[in-house]
Amino acid sequence: MKSLFLGVIALFFILNANSQTPTAHAKAPKANLLVGTYTKNGSKGIYVFNFDTATGKAVELSHTDSAINPSFLAISKDKQFVYAVNETSSGMVSAFSLNNNKLSLLQQKTTKGADPCYVTLSPDQHNIFVANYSSGSITQFHRFANGLLSNAQQYIQHTGSSINSSRQEKAHVHGTFFSPNGAYLLTPDLGMDQVTIYPYSSNASLALDIEKSTIIPSKAGAGPRHLTFSANGKYIYLLEELTGSINVYSFTKGKTTFMQTVYTHPSTFKGAPGSADIHISSDGLFLYASNRGEENNIAKFPILSNGKLAESKITLTPSGGKMPRNFTISEDGNWVLVANQSSDNIIVFKRDKITGDLTNTGNSIKVSMPVCLVLF
Repeated sequence: MKSLFLGVIALFFILNANSQTPTAHAKAPKANLLVGTYTKNGSKGIYVFNFDTATGKAVELSHTDSAINPSFLAISKDKQFVYAVNETSSGMVSAFSLNNNKLSLLQQKTTKGADPCYVTLSPDQHNIFVANYSSGSITQFHRFANGLLSNAQQYIQHTGSSINSSRQEKAHVHGTFFSPNGAYLLTPDLGMDQVTIYPYSSNASLALDIEKSTIIPSKAGAGPRHLTFSANGKYIYLLEELTGSINVYSFTKGKTTFMQTVYTHPSTFKGAPGSADIHISSDGLFLYASNRGEENNIAKFPILSNGKLAESKITLTPSGGKMPRNFTISEDGNWVLVANQSSDNIIVFKRDKITGDLTNTGNSIKVSMPVCLVLF
């Protein structure tokens, strides 16, 4: 009887120990990171890193060796294909397959425009849209099931200018952003001081309906650059590069109503703004924007329940380098990675989910002229 009792006790400790083993030895969660770059100073093109979401450290897995200025990137929902603009005067878009964390070039297509600076994949995965900065135009490509692209199907030329003679002498399309429901494509034009909203139809011979497009005007000299939507699609947050301002709009069925303007720098700042990128945390509670030029920081605003930003509660965090271009927020909300183009580094920040504050971890990824970051 005593031996049976001891056996039961021993079995209890064995089972209890085994139940704790998975927790004690659980693998740290991982993510992968794509980095688009300018290649004039030695970059190999697009880099693939493994990013450890437990420690905030990254290890390079691979890179391309033939891509020229793959500055901005988009990845398919199935994570099997990557699309990159080649930002040169004879603009191209490149399609890559992604297998075992290695990129293989499939094809290149002309965008028919100069210096493409942004690429996006439609939510239905059927079309690719490219913003050609220097030529002020938009190019659409059909995307086939095998990841390949058609020749350019639709080409829309913007015409116009604004008051800044050095930056707004003509149209400069700076991005292509879909509404969350996939029904509209919004295109900020820095040169024209306006955003054009195009109704989108996957099945139409021309995907964007020019005749039914509408305009969001910016103040003269503001220079709209990038935008982001609230997760529910009710609000638009438009970042204006030349004035460092953010305009907030309500959005319903392609129609907008102006709500608010806030600035990404304090009223005491007297330098030249150079805002670049804008994103909302996955919890929808905080908005972040990057400032280049003399500021080199990330601005943070709490988002109020009515969609407006709490301007008086702005927080500015140094970017850890020069010219913070693109940045990305991890899906779990714990990390913010900032690409500092002019100092050749990507800085990893720990994000406080309660306050939204960013803390520089000291982890730095060394890459020549990083421009675009995509966590997947």
